[in-house]
Amino acid sequence: VSTQSTGGGLVAGGLSQTPTYITTLNKDLVKAEVKKQLEVFKTEGVDLMICEYYEHVEEAEWHVEAVKEFMPGVPVCVSLCINETSDVHGVPTGECGVKLARAGADVVGINCHFDPFRCLAATKEMVAAVKKAGFDKVHFMIQPLGYMTPDASVQGFIDLPEFPFALEPRVCTRFEMMRYAREAYDAGIRFIGGCCGFEPYHIRALSEELSKERGGYMPVGAVNYGKFLEKHTKPWVRARASKEYWQTLKPGTGRPYSASLSRSDQWGVTAGHELVKQHEEETTKEELESGLAFKKQIMKEAI
Repeated sequence: VSTQSTGGGLVAGGLSQTPTYITTLNKDLVKAEVKKQLEVFKTEGVDLMICEYYEHVEEAEWHVEAVKEFMPGVPVCVSLCINETSDVHGVPTGECGVKLARAGADVVGINCHFDPFRCLAATKEMVAAVKKAGFDKVHFMIQPLGYMTPDASVQGFIDLPEFPFALEPRVCTRFEMMRYAREAYDAGIRFIGGCCGFEPYHIRALSEELSKERGGYMPVGAVNYGKFLEKHTKPWVRARASKEYWQTLKPGTGRPYSASLSRSDQWGVTAGHELVKQHEEETTKEELESGLAFKKQIMKEAI
């Protein structure tokens, strides 16, 4: 995307966690890989860098440092894919925010792995901790899943048995998205968006809810809490033309024999463990069998 043809918009470069980190835990190797990726962004003159989807705050810190060193003056936004408690190495979520601010990030927050309200709870932890630590110029961001994940464990929706091909029953409604947008804005978060599972109508719902705060802009196709239902031929549908109705609705799933929650896979493996080490070659039969054997052992211990 050319930085000269965006019609007044901003162009961002993107970074994410690397196989190098979980395989080697070597700071110099990780930063060298990141700087290689940054070359094109520096050459093309992007307006900002978005570093997102980190399970380990340590790697995110290294990436922020690399951007600051290689692209001085370019704003850095960084978000972790962790829950309201900690990253996968046990570093408290609020402390993670402080570490990122200390590393030089201009915007910190949460993205992916969890639903809007769990991501919101996690980002609020960062807001409180970062402000308490005195980083008054740091801003906050949030880009959650478009799925509800109250039953997800430390590594989020990838631990759910429905991941990745049967997550549709968990899709958030547009009205849940509007509530999320309002609560995020009221918490002082200004970079508000979405990640996996978000559909165009979800983004429109965020824009619609924050229309006043965005200068009165109302997106095309806004539902206005169903006001147009006032013209519906059925009186019981006309009765649904209100904000109160849609904000208090508890939607059914249409699946009588489905459980409301799932049991997450909780293998407890992360950076440094043999099972997550990466390589360029295709996964071998022996490696697949090793993973299955590990799963069977985990299930046996859980009984």
